[in-house]
Amino acid sequence: MTAEQSTRQATLRRLRRRAQFLNAARGNRAGRSAFGLQVVPSPEPDPGIGFTVTKKVGNSPQRNRIKRRLRAAAAACARDFVPGHDYVLLARREAISQPFTKLVADLGGLIARVHDTKLSDNRKSPGRGQRNPRP
Repeated sequence: MTAEQSTRQATLRRLRRRAQFLNAARGNRAGRSAFGLQVVPSPEPDPGIGFTVTKKVGNSPQRNRIKRRLRAAAAACARDFVPGHDYVLLARREAISQPFTKLVADLGGLIARVHDTKLSDNRKSPGRGQRNPRP
């Protein structure tokens, strides 16, 4: 790692439009108990990140707290995100009670998992790969 890379701040783009979230839903995905991660290649050079926290998770203060925790975890893992990809974090209720260090570790592991080509090539069943591929 060069000095330029270590001092460089990783910038994350925020996904805001519904079409970006729907596009990410067609990509690779992986999950943990606190959240799921969806990823799809993007034409933008910086990695994009979006958060989805539904009303099933809890009331608005709980949802906002979960969003803050996931944003902080994404900022802590900013260097792990691969440029040219869009990521969507799908929150689950467990995200509010898990220790923050576990959230960060799980997110780092999932980022590596969705980009691991060996893992996706060795799959025998269509299980957890890309869904709804366009013809």
